[in-house]
Amino acid sequence: MPDPMRIRAQVAGDKATVRVLMSHEMETGLRKDAAGKAIPAWYVQEVSAQLNGKPVLTAAWGPSVSKNPFLQFNIKGAKAGDKVSVTWKDNKGETRTDEAVVA
Repeated sequence: MPDPMRIRAQVAGDKATVRVLMSHEMETGLRKDAAGKAIPAWYVQEVSAQLNGKPVLTAAWGPSVSKNPFLQFNIKGAKAGDKVSVTWKDNKGETRTDEAVVA
């Protein structure tokens, strides 16, 4: 199972800023190992976020996103104590979901 995401969500005025650091290798399929064989592609394809179970963000990613990607977005109307959850799914079918409480 992949390492947990680091999620921080802080309220400022009428919106919350959410910062997510994902742990993923994000291989493009173009690199080669020491023996000269291509390293298979392995990258996050779908990212979604929910605020208290309601969708607030969906994104389609590809192999050009860097290793251990960082994502930041704002949610209007979020309050301290709300729950933010972030889910990703990669091209090998692995998924990861983590959540944080808005501070």
